[in-house]
Amino acid sequence: MAIGVILAIFSSGGRGFRDSPGLLREVQQLNELVSVKYSIQKVVGLKEDKVPFGTESILLVVQGTVLGGVDLKNLQERDISVDGKTVSVRMPQANILHVYLDDKQTQIWDRRITWWTPWVPFNPDFERKARLEAIESVKKQAEEMGILRDAKRNAEQTVEKLLKLLGAGEVRFMPS
Repeated sequence: MAIGVILAIFSSGGRGFRDSPGLLREVQQLNELVSVKYSIQKVVGLKEDKVPFGTESILLVVQGTVLGGVDLKNLQERDISVDGKTVSVRMPQANILHVYLDDKQTQIWDRRITWWTPWVPFNPDFERKARLEAIESVKKQAEEMGILRDAKRNAEQTVEKLLKLLGAGEVRFMPS
């Protein structure tokens, strides 16, 4: 997508830089800008009580991927201003854009039901619940590791490079 934006910029002769609306269109074309990817491996356990008594437990080893970045398609004209060769941009907040588990790298390490309740069947939905909990755990881990900070920094660097390709001499980022 970014290559298409750059080609469009050069084919327009860089005219988008001269006014805020044209510049806004060029930046918005980046859409959902994924600026950082974290790979996180975790062990996630889940335990469920059985009726009338006993427990079922599962232990998953998961490989999760978290993508962070900014959604540039929601930029407004007021978020970009041009003063000579200086461009000021108010970037959207960085967000976690996608979280998913790599099914090939995720495995059930252990699954048990208490031995004294052999007549109680395994819960067929239990693994899905454990995977959903693992996704939330991976997301939380990425937040604690600083994915939002890294996503913001990397997105600003990408937008700055794009704007300088368009002819900006200086790019300033305003607080959101």
